Amino acid sequence: MKSYVLNIIQPVGEVPPPEVLEPIMARLAEVRRDLERQECWVFGRGLEQPEASTVVSTRGDEVIATDGPWTEGKEHIGGLAVIRVADLDAALKVAARFTQVTGLPIEVRPFQGEG
Repeated sequence: MKSYVLNIIQPVGEVPPPEVLEPIMARLAEVRRDLERQECWVFGRGLEQPEASTVVSTRGDEVIATDGPWTEGKEHIGGLAVIRVADLDAALKVAARFTQVTGLPIEVRPFQGEG
C-alpha cells in the first residue's frame, strides 16, 4: 500500500451558492464513506481561501511571516484528501471519482519514501 495526496484544484473567486455546493458535498461524503469502508481513507478536508494563508520564510537569520498566499494564481488548492491504496492506478481511480463529483481538476501526488 502507498499513500497519495489528492489536491483539489479550484478557481479563485466566489464560492458556489449553497444550492450548488450542498449536493456536491453530499456526493463527496458518499465517496468518503465508500473509501472508509475499503480502508483507503486516511484524511481529508477543505481549505480556507488563499487570502487566509500566511507564508513563513527566512531572509538570512530572520524569520518572516507574510499574509496571503505564497503565489498569486487563477487556481489554488481548495482541499485535499490523503488516501492509502495499492498503486498509482488505484489512486487515479479515486481521483476520477472526485473530479466526476466536483468537476474540478485533481492533482495526485505520492508521498516520498514509501515502497
